Order: sequence, then C-alpha cells, then structure tokens
Amino acid sequence: MHGVPAGHTASVVTHLEMKTKPNQRGEADLALELIHVPEPDPDWYLNLFRQVGAPWLWFGRLVLQPSDLKDILSDPKVHVYALRDGAEEVGLLELDFRQDGECELAYFGLTAGMVGTGAGRWLMNRAIQLAWAENIKRFHVHTCTLDHPAALGFYHRSGFTPYKREVEIAPDPRLSGLLPRDVAPHVPLIG
Repeated sequence: MHGVPAGHTASVVTHLEMKTKPNQRGEADLALELIHVPEPDPDWYLNLFRQVGAPWLWFGRLVLQPSDLKDILSDPKVHVYALRDGAEEVGLLELDFRQDGECELAYFGLTAGMVGTGAGRWLMNRAIQLAWAENIKRFHVHTCTLDHPAALGFYHRSGFTPYKREVEIAPDPRLSGLLPRDVAPHVPLIG
C-alpha cells in the first residue's frame, strides 16, 4: 500500500495502442453528426471538456495556462471534433498527430445522457477512420480507474491492446475549484 496525500486522487493508468487499423465494428443507426472544429475557441472547448469529463475528473486541459491551451488547440496537427445530436453537443473527440507517424486519442467522451446509447461505438468508428486516414503507424490512448468503469473494456473491444500501466497521484480538481465539488461522487473527496 502507498499513502495518497490528502487533497489528491490516485488512479491506475492503462496505456493502450493499436498498430494496424482494425475492422470496423457494427454500430447502431444513430442520427449523430461529427463536426470538425478547427482552432476552437478555448472557452467553447473547455465548456464541452467539462460537460464530458467532469464526471470522470478530467483535469488535464483545466490546469493549462490559457496561452498553452490556445497553442495546442490552434496547432494544425491537433484535430478537435464535437459530436452533435441535433443541435446539442454531446461528445468530444480530440486526435493529436504531433508525434510523427502516430496519433494519440487525446480526449474521447460523451455527455452523461449519451452513455449506453451506442454513440460511443459510433464515435470510435469515426475516430479510428480519421486517425488511420493520416497514414500513421500507431494509434494510442490511455485511460484510468477514475474513468467510466466500462472504458478499458471498450478500448480493448475497439482494437486497442494494453502495453503499460502507471499510477497517477494528482491534486483533486474539485478542491482547487477546477471542477464542482459535487462531480464524480464515485471518487471520495478527501480534503
């Protein structure tokens, strides 16, 4: 056992990769639309990032300086997409091609109301198509034990293979005010 300092979270991070494009998995016929958002406005991006990621304590983009976030979002090798159901934005997809020959599935998620509807598989099919269309040799992602309990299995079924595990200890974003204190009730808040 290893102690976790008060005010912090701890999670096991699993890194996964695919080195060849898998066959597309079957999907539901959903009336969804994937919208590419070149050079997204940081405020718009952070709003969607929070809607999708707050239940899972996503904080990676919230701790960046505004200028650093703007630099990432304006990089032509970072592709941001919004998933829409009618006029409502219900998902976020961010593909990072800044490493030559590779694509990182940097952020992938749905708003709470879309989980379990088949939208995840629909979005992943498009993410895989978009990533491999760029002539990469490797597509990779990481997830952690703070994420949706089905995330790791979902990535595995989508064609990713685990290759490394780490433990991450980080300040709890609810205590610093980056996220509301009432999100992620499945993760104890220890101040």
